[in-house]
Amino acid sequence: MFETNLLLAAVGSDSLIFACAMIGALGLGAQWLAWRLQAPAIVLMALAGLAAGPLWQVIWGEPLLDPSATFGDLLRPIVSLSVAVILFEGGLILKFENLRDAGAAVRRMVFFGGPLAWFLGSLAAHYAAGLDWASAIVFAGVMVVTGPTVIMPLMRQSKLSGRPAQFLKWEGIVNDPVGALFAVAAYEIIRVASQGESTLGAGIWILIAAGIGTLLGIAFGFAMSRAFREGWTPEYLKAPLIFASIILCYALAEEVEHETGLVAVTAYGMTLANSRLADLSELRKFKEDIAVLLVSGVFVILTADLTPSIIKSALNINTLMFLIVMLFVVRPLSVWIATAGTLSRKEALLLGWIAPRGIVAVAVSGLFGTLLVDLSREGRFYFSGADQIVPLAFAMVFTTVVLHGFTIGPLARRLGLARSEKPGVLLVGANSWSIEFAKALKASKIDVIMADSNYRRLRPAREAGLDTFLGEVLSEDAEIKLDHSRFATVIALSTNDSHNALVCNQFAPEVGRHRVFQLSLSEGDDVDEKSVGSSARGRTLIRRGRTYDGLVRDQYRGWTFSRTRLTDKYTLEQYLAERPKGDIVAEIRPDGSLVLVGPSREARGGEGATIISFAPEQQPVRQTQTDTAASDNASTDTPISD
Repeated sequence: MFETNLLLAAVGSDSLIFACAMIGALGLGAQWLAWRLQAPAIVLMALAGLAAGPLWQVIWGEPLLDPSATFGDLLRPIVSLSVAVILFEGGLILKFENLRDAGAAVRRMVFFGGPLAWFLGSLAAHYAAGLDWASAIVFAGVMVVTGPTVIMPLMRQSKLSGRPAQFLKWEGIVNDPVGALFAVAAYEIIRVASQGESTLGAGIWILIAAGIGTLLGIAFGFAMSRAFREGWTPEYLKAPLIFASIILCYALAEEVEHETGLVAVTAYGMTLANSRLADLSELRKFKEDIAVLLVSGVFVILTADLTPSIIKSALNINTLMFLIVMLFVVRPLSVWIATAGTLSRKEALLLGWIAPRGIVAVAVSGLFGTLLVDLSREGRFYFSGADQIVPLAFAMVFTTVVLHGFTIGPLARRLGLARSEKPGVLLVGANSWSIEFAKALKASKIDVIMADSNYRRLRPAREAGLDTFLGEVLSEDAEIKLDHSRFATVIALSTNDSHNALVCNQFAPEVGRHRVFQLSLSEGDDVDEKSVGSSARGRTLIRRGRTYDGLVRDQYRGWTFSRTRLTDKYTLEQYLAERPKGDIVAEIRPDGSLVLVGPSREARGGEGATIISFAPEQQPVRQTQTDTAASDNASTDTPISD
């Protein structure tokens, strides 16, 4: 109790340092816990803020974290700048070629379905949730957003494939900035009208200001891309320069008109995304790190700033009616009307249901909710629903993430839109040995994706008819473009052992650590002391001491891959006796499951099992007999070669 009183005393003194430490600890702690539990991070971050704010206030009489009291007038600028960086991130993802790739259904959903959802959502927010018209219109604009941060995990979980997967993915990417721009336009008209100015004149000025903001963002994008191409900035300054320029671009646009800074930074990000900069992936990595910090902070601040009275007022029949109308009327009608003739009946049914809201929706809702509250205090109008925007946004997030997360898989399977075949293998690192291994897996009817960041190294794989992915699998680009539902096993076979370890650690939480593999680093039995620790590596493929260099060396000596099907007469023991040399790489069990051989994972054999081995070509190979009696005692040993 004494410790609690000390803690409350520290908070009561409005300690800015303590508040910042709490926000960082709660936000990143929630992100880490979400990673460990494979749970939606957005939900855990919101729970962390609620626990430190209104819940703590109910228990102890005052909140552990009170952002409004701690930050005062700085709170809105902090949230505004954070949202600006988040929207810049959304713009940095949006390439115009992606919109072309998205197909007619997504384009129609963005250009026609988006405004329709905004209109219907405004009606729902006003008549169902009880918001005043101004708050309803602003809030509905934000609710158009369905971000990729929540869509991608749901797609992996449900094994959704084909057009529905592409639709959800690209809709989320494109809608990130679109919904925010809807809210910006609505807020600006409302702000000017609340100050007694002409609405028509305000609309014209808003269009002019938005145009100026867009041009400013484009100018920043062209200037930055030119500076990077010409080598005017050193490498170590590029990422910090981007971050500083985002703030400068936002600040300059704000001087023209309030909240046009959001338009400017979105245009800035889109300009950079379409500039084809060679080192844009490195900038994205820095941007991801900053965005994680800001997103975590914004979520904790917004939820901790809620009061028990606001939450209590939001837990009513109006909120329930609003959620029902948004889920079962607004979203289905928007999809069905906008995409009529481009989707099948089953696809339209699934896509009309799935629309989880995410990070951008809550962050932007929090910003405009605060702005409308400020207008109520200083303008001629009182916006009765402004303080309900944030609770309603969190209600939408919780409801859609939970409901859609639990139903997308069963519904996709019921409609026949999920992948029916077993997920295959992602092979990372294209080289002569890995390509031959991939060909052996494909010949055994195992789905294989060969990934590499080098176009030339992937050429033999493409010529062999293998599915390929060009890009760095550790990047955010791969998170969006790589079809994660197609594989449940990851094998890192690049020539860089540390990169292989990073790949295994990246995918271990998704597919399970028992399904990530890499080759041994040292040709001895012990791992090199200078290598990545064994706890941070994938499981060893083949056996300890079997390195990439040794495999390629044997390949040049004439070793090849072969597939051998075992029978009740031709057993694994006979197979091994005939092959004193060579390595068993994988075994395909009679049920079609793939088992990669390694330390403590030996081939089990049995009738109907297929052994994939890498062995000298000159060893005796049992040929399949044409007569029935002989075939009962023979294997079907098939070498894999060019």
